[in-house]
Amino acid sequence: MRKYIRFISIIFFMGVVSLLAYPLTTGSTESFGQNSHKVLMVLREGYSTDLDLAIKMEVGVMTKILKDAGFEVDIATTSGQTILGPNQKIENVLRLSEINLDNYVGVIMPCMGVGMFPGPPVSPEAVAVVKKTLASGKPVAAAANATIVLADAGVLKGKKYAYYEDPLQTSKTRTRTDTRFKDAIYSGPGVVQDGKIITSGVCPVLESRYGMQSGTVELTKKFITTISL
Repeated sequence: MRKYIRFISIIFFMGVVSLLAYPLTTGSTESFGQNSHKVLMVLREGYSTDLDLAIKMEVGVMTKILKDAGFEVDIATTSGQTILGPNQKIENVLRLSEINLDNYVGVIMPCMGVGMFPGPPVSPEAVAVVKKTLASGKPVAAAANATIVLADAGVLKGKKYAYYEDPLQTSKTRTRTDTRFKDAIYSGPGVVQDGKIITSGVCPVLESRYGMQSGTVELTKKFITTISL
């Protein structure tokens, strides 16, 4: 009996040692600890056609999906000021110039209904964030008009991308072309991925205006999948 108890004790001790030496791991994004896996959400500032809708149905939806997958989300803009809509608001906004990108596994940029051509100037801070994130092998996702930041940064050259319409073609709503997209490969309004760059041509604001299907959910999920690759 004593030999049996001693044998069981040895097995238990060896098992504990093994667990300490080889902690359990999994490739699923659901297992990511919120303290060690952070996503940076970069918002463009400027006039929005429906800021309440963008805050609730774009920023809110993206944030929920990311947090459900185990990520912590930090929101940053060029100014770092609180974003105020008629009824919705985003507080605790960080300043892009003070961000340490080493703390984040990727960058996602909502459209916010801001930036329809010609739109406000793209901030140098946003361009720098995009370039450094991609250079370090981390993914960048951009929805609708936030894709302008990628084009301005020059990272779309030779890459497939999504937009609600071809920015290099004129239309009823577009009388000028956007040459920032020159040498990039327009691939329609749906969600498109080319390497570490994920883009969507339609956001909730554009969906409400034109009846096109928003790619917010699909874009965010592809972004999460790309982080874990």
